[in-house]
Order: sequence, then structure tokens, then C-alpha cells
Amino acid sequence: MSKQSPRKPRTDAERNRGRVLQTACELFAEHGPQVQMADVAKAAGVGVGTLYRHFPTRQALIEAVTEQRFAEILAFARAQCLPDPDTRRALSCFLTRIGEVHDEGRGLSSAIEAALGSTEPRGEVSTELLALSETLLERGRADGTLRADTKIADLYMIAGAVATISRDAIGDWRRFIDIALDGLRPR
Repeated sequence: MSKQSPRKPRTDAERNRGRVLQTACELFAEHGPQVQMADVAKAAGVGVGTLYRHFPTRQALIEAVTEQRFAEILAFARAQCLPDPDTRRALSCFLTRIGEVHDEGRGLSSAIEAALGSTEPRGEVSTELLALSETLLERGRADGTLRADTKIADLYMIAGAVATISRDAIGDWRRFIDIALDGLRPR
């Protein structure tokens, strides 16, 4: 018996999956955790069976939406922030994008947190965000714009605070970014 390689998904199936993900993002952003699978299917223009073929559970859908959200942050950071030779501007760009995503998607953040217990990135996208962050920090330590003892945990603490401040509308998250980055300057 020969092993067959996995079949490539049909174009229409991929298109349906993409439409479902986009629709789910929009619905969760607007209505938060109360969005149901049937709501997503109806708004995406697909049958409930199609939705469940791609995402067998609501949690699977939210995990995919979460991964997409962080993949978009990563792509933005690679294209817009990392190329900036000014480390402080590059870090500000990255943190600002995190703030914007959480500010614009408060309901989505609530849905993610309700389903997964946190809004932190996971899996491969988390590893890639970590590598990008470390690249920025290494650059800043090397060019003297960041304290020599700056660690990835420092940047993640700042990113988490920016996400919380913007998501929960508890203050001026843009000002917080400036203040936090000032704290990373060499003494």
C-alpha cells in the first residue's frame, strides 16, 4: 500500500476558510465573546457544516483568529518597524501597532481571553515575534540606544501593558509607550 501525500485544499475551500476567519474577526471585534458559530457562518455566507469542517469547535476558530491577529502584527513589524534604523522608532512602531490592534479589536480581545485564558501569542508566531523582538533589542543594546541590561522580558512586560491599557481603555497607551521607552534608555 503506498502512502499518499496530503491533498492540497481546494481553492474554494481556502477562500471559504479565509472568509470565515475575516468574518469571525469582525464579529468578535464588534460583539465580543457572545458571538456564536452560527452567527459567523451566516455572516460569512457559508453553511454551518462548512464552518465546522474548517473549525470543529468554537475554540479552534478563536485559536485561528488569534494566530491570524498575531501573524498580522508580525508581518507589519517586519515590513514597517524592523527596517527603521532608529531603534527607538522601530520599537515605538512595534508597540504602537500592538496598541492599535488591541484598541481597534477590544471585543476580539475579550473573546480570545474568554476562550483561551489570555491574549498572548502562541506557537510558531510567538516564536517569530520573540525573534523579531530580540533582534530589535540586540540592535538597541549594540547602538547604545537601550540599556545594556534590557531583556526580552522587559519588552514583553511593556507590550503586555500597552495591550492592556489600549484594550481596556484605562489610559493613554501612546504616552505610556513613550514613558516606557524612556525607561529603557541608558543612564
